[in-house]
Amino acid sequence: MSAPNPTTSTWTGMVPVDDTALAVTDTGGPGRPVVYLNGAYASQRHWRPVIAELGAGWRHITYDERARGRSKRSADYSFEACVRDLDAVLDATGAQRPLLVGWSYGAAVAVHWADRNPDRVRGVVCADGAIPYGLTGEEGRERIRGLFRRMRLLLPLARPLGLAARMTADQHADVNIEANEIVAAIAPVLDRVTCPVRYVLATGGNLGAGEEEMEQVRTALDPVLAGNPNIQVSAKVASNHSHILRKDFRAVAQAVRETAAARDQEVR
Repeated sequence: MSAPNPTTSTWTGMVPVDDTALAVTDTGGPGRPVVYLNGAYASQRHWRPVIAELGAGWRHITYDERARGRSKRSADYSFEACVRDLDAVLDATGAQRPLLVGWSYGAAVAVHWADRNPDRVRGVVCADGAIPYGLTGEEGRERIRGLFRRMRLLLPLARPLGLAARMTADQHADVNIEANEIVAAIAPVLDRVTCPVRYVLATGGNLGAGEEEMEQVRTALDPVLAGNPNIQVSAKVASNHSHILRKDFRAVAQAVRETAAARDQEVR
C-alpha cells in the first residue's frame, strides 16, 4: 500500500488490517478530516450525497468494512474488529482529530471510538444510530435470525447495491445480534463522551419495525440528552432509517457543520 498524501488529490487503495484489507478513499486536501462509518452491511457509496453537499472544503475519508463493498473477507466480523478497522484507516491516512460521521451501526462504532480516544476526536455525528435500544435476549435473537432467514435469497441481489455483505444469512444475523446488544448497552458510553455529538433522527418506519416501534426506539435517547450537554439532536427528518442518507443528506451535512462549529467554540 502506498500511503495517501493529505496535500494531494484523491487517493484510493487497500489498507491491510488483521487477516483482511479495506477499500479506502481519501480526497486529501487541507480541510478538516471527516471519516464516514457505514451502516452494518452498507458500502461507502451511500455517503456520496452528504459529501457532495459539504463540498471540497473538507477532507472526506470513506471506506468499506470487511466483506462489504470492495473490501476483502475476514474471519472476524465482530464490533471490536470494526473499531480496530477505524484505527487502521486513521493510521494509514494520517488523519488527525477527525470528525466521525456514522450511520446506524457506524454511529455506534463512532461513539465507542470517541469514548476511548477523547483527545483524538473532533466530534461525532450520528445519523439515526447509537440510540440505547436493541432487540436482546432469546426472543430478540430469534426475531433477527428469522428476518435474515426470510431474506437469504435476496441478499446476493442486494450486494451490488451496497445493501448487503458478502456473508451468509447466518453471518448477517450474527452481526445484527451483536449490534443490538452493543446499542442496548450504549447509554453509559454516551454519558461519558466529552466531544460534541449531534444526532439526525429519522421519523419513519423501517424494515422489520413499524413507525410506532421506531418512535419508541428514538425516545430511548431522551435520558442521554438530559444527562450530557455535549449531546444534542441537530434535526428530526421525514425519511426512514434506510433512506436517511439519500433523502436527508442536507440535514446530515448541516449536523457536520454544527459539530465542527461546536468544537471550535469549545477550544477558543
